[in-house]
Amino acid sequence: MLARFLDSLRDPFVFIDTDHVVRYLNKVALERHGEELLGTSIFDCHNEKSNKMIREIFSKMADGLEEELITDNEKYRIYMRAVRDEKGKLIGYYERYEPPN
Repeated sequence: MLARFLDSLRDPFVFIDTDHVVRYLNKVALERHGEELLGTSIFDCHNEKSNKMIREIFSKMADGLEEELITDNEKYRIYMRAVRDEKGKLIGYYERYEPPN
């Protein structure tokens, strides 16, 4: 049921674990990025500047940060959002999209 919910989203949803490996893509993300992204490092598909930003935000998430804005332009805003288990331990992250103001 969760996969159906995620597939109903209009925006791509890519879940990355704490080893920075892509573990899940919803339907939109699969159409955009392809199935070959599954099981690969998120760092393999980003440039050096983006990878540095991901590492810095991830470090803040390990210290309790829940979300940080990473892109803000005329098309959309993208946030990097923490995913935690029931005890609050960081288990991964994803990008959350929203339309601009």
